[in-house]
Amino acid sequence: MKQKLPLPLWTIVTPVIAWLAYFGISLDLGILYTFFLAAVLIGGVLAAVHHAEVVAHRVGEPFGTLLLALAITIIEVALIVSLMLTGGPDVAELARDTVLAAVMIILTGIVGLSLLVGGAKFKEQVFSLPGVSAALVTLTAIMVLTLILPNYTTSKAGPQYTQVQLIFVAVVCLVLYGSFVMVQAVRHRDYFLPPEADGNEDAHAEPPTKKVALMSAFLLVLCLGIVVLLAKALAPDIENTVVNMGAPKSLVGVIIAAVVLLPEGLAAYRAAKKNRLQTSLNLALGSALASIGLTIPAVAIVAMVTGMSITLGIDMKATVLLLLAQFTIMLSLATGRTNILQGIVLLVIFAVYLFTIIAP
Repeated sequence: MKQKLPLPLWTIVTPVIAWLAYFGISLDLGILYTFFLAAVLIGGVLAAVHHAEVVAHRVGEPFGTLLLALAITIIEVALIVSLMLTGGPDVAELARDTVLAAVMIILTGIVGLSLLVGGAKFKEQVFSLPGVSAALVTLTAIMVLTLILPNYTTSKAGPQYTQVQLIFVAVVCLVLYGSFVMVQAVRHRDYFLPPEADGNEDAHAEPPTKKVALMSAFLLVLCLGIVVLLAKALAPDIENTVVNMGAPKSLVGVIIAAVVLLPEGLAAYRAAKKNRLQTSLNLALGSALASIGLTIPAVAIVAMVTGMSITLGIDMKATVLLLLAQFTIMLSLATGRTNILQGIVLLVIFAVYLFTIIAP
């Protein structure tokens, strides 16, 4: 009798192929191999989504979504730091552009798509308002302190913090994010649990066994690791393509953020499609908080150790769009119920953000 695999075969094979493909980069096999690397990168992302969902289902809410958010942030931090250390003097704005892109993609793209899909399929969806409010309050404070305030301090010219200011803001980010995690995982865990919904079969599905969850956790680490390495290997090709198109270099940050957030975005989309909007919002907002709340301190440490200068303040156009996105999402999620309209509005803001990068 043939024994059934505990996980889909493609989710086991894909990371192995991706690692083998990475070690073939040194052979310099040309442009077709570059496209192959991009394909296995996407495959690794899709496999990571599957394994993250298996682990999250085993761990339960809200720890599962917290785990995925931290995993995605580790990828982002590793990629930004590695590019900073190898990219020369032109990477001062890389962390800012990538973090801004990540926040905009999450708040308007991922959340907007989740609300649109959920609203189209179920007309109206509900979620726990206290948990979402806690995430948005924390996110607003961190965004202003890291991306907007540097434009208005006077100790150093330009949209940069002095070393003392950078240390202080990095500590503040860690305090705020740590406080949010404590509220989410310990003191008010019930704020982040999905409301019981009749007919939601997925909410009552049997969790995977411990053996399957451990296997998925190991494969998840393999997938996340190869995503970082392949994205780093493809970064010069991406940058050259952007430059040859005549587009601003900030588009590189958008592409990096999009690749890194693809697992989280797909997981949030699939959760909303299954009428688990609470899980979708936990994923999206938790990832936005981790992305900005942990990336900035990590980049600050690298900058202080290496003596590198980093630019954090965003320009006025980006400030307007960021505040518009935050204000709109706060209004959209203010009642604990969503429909298709909020999703459409957020996606339109996301489209405007992308358009004004290419045609500023």
